[in-house]
Amino acid sequence: METVLLYLLGIVIIVVGLALSIGLHEIGHLVPAKLFGVRVSQYMIGFGPTLFSRKRGETQYGLKAIPLGGYISMAGMFPPAKEGARSRTATTGIMQSLVQDARTSSADTMVAIDEATGEETVIDERRAFYRLPVYKRVIIMLGGPFMNLVIAVVLYAVLLCGFGLAQPSTTVGSVSECVLPASSQQQECGPTSNPAPGLAAGLKPGDQIVSMNGTAITSWAQATSIIRESASDDLSIVVNRDGSPLTLTASPLLTERYVYDAQGTIRKDASGASITEDVGFLGIGPASEVVQQPITAVLPAVGDNISRVTHLILNLPQRMIDVVNAAFGPNERDPNGPISVVGVGRLAGEITSLNTIPIVERASALVGLVASLNVALMVFNLVPLMPLDGGHVAGALFEGIRRFFAKLFGRKDPGPVDTAKIIPLTFVVASLLIVMSAILIYADIVKPISIL
Repeated sequence: METVLLYLLGIVIIVVGLALSIGLHEIGHLVPAKLFGVRVSQYMIGFGPTLFSRKRGETQYGLKAIPLGGYISMAGMFPPAKEGARSRTATTGIMQSLVQDARTSSADTMVAIDEATGEETVIDERRAFYRLPVYKRVIIMLGGPFMNLVIAVVLYAVLLCGFGLAQPSTTVGSVSECVLPASSQQQECGPTSNPAPGLAAGLKPGDQIVSMNGTAITSWAQATSIIRESASDDLSIVVNRDGSPLTLTASPLLTERYVYDAQGTIRKDASGASITEDVGFLGIGPASEVVQQPITAVLPAVGDNISRVTHLILNLPQRMIDVVNAAFGPNERDPNGPISVVGVGRLAGEITSLNTIPIVERASALVGLVASLNVALMVFNLVPLMPLDGGHVAGALFEGIRRFFAKLFGRKDPGPVDTAKIIPLTFVVASLLIVMSAILIYADIVKPISIL
């Protein structure tokens, strides 16, 4: 029963974290919009039926039943049509919905029509979003992703500088019984397997490596480098065992091992096969220790996360094909592939219910999960497609460039770009996002990614 409650607690924590992230994302849009004088009629977290709402001034603030996004509704997000009297307004958010329509009633006013209630409100057209200078519109639209970036930086600072990061220590954590080549199909030691040199030399878990061949060891990577370069040579190893120094002699065995890149991933050749090399091997592994990182480690960590999410999005079509093949076929899910909020919730539940690790480590993992969610929200919203924030930024920048060249060549001001013309494309993109979400949710139910 306790495990179930802890599992549910993890889901609740991640839902609350996601809702807060969405709410702050929308505040990132709301604050500059109000500062620049744009009329904002709605600020909503979630979609579907309204659970709670309250009006403050001209803005209705509320919470909806489905916490999968949010939006603010700004007057005049689409400029008036050149022909006829109708103009449009829209909403902006992590996921958007067109909830209003507006028409121009005079040179300085427009009538906003709430399609949900049919109510009309006369507003000053000078407070319309499209009337703002390009740079102000870009600031408003980038405010949401920027807020997610700020949240990610803060959470990474808590994660790295507060909780610390698990990393290899100079203490032996495991000692293999035998040596198996990297490409060997054999998974267990057999009668013909070569005994591990580390075990034969008397190394034990808990031994702290002090030096190798007279060289002081300050990191596991340093020890590994010496071992790999000392194949078939006698290696004098000084360890600290139970508080006392002990000198052991081991001879690393030349054996086939995988080649890893800087991210710890096995490198592949042009054909996709794993790359191996013959190096010295003792058969020992490090024990990990949690080390608090300097503040200078925060931004590089965030940057690395942004890079990984960007790479995933750039390869999203192929990643989605892999998800479909796994969900509807025998293939396994890629643990580094895309997942839905359902999958994130399951991971959070597994983390909190994992009684084999300390509570501090579980809390650290949840903080990292919410931080990664904010990075994903930021990068995804910067994709230059409507209805995402990046689509509106691209439209504003295109308008600025068009007006610049018109002025440069002495032509008439072409006016604002009518982004309403690409509403059909917006609906296509929104439909694809819905289909993609449905596939990911199904995959996370029938073949979830698990940490267990």
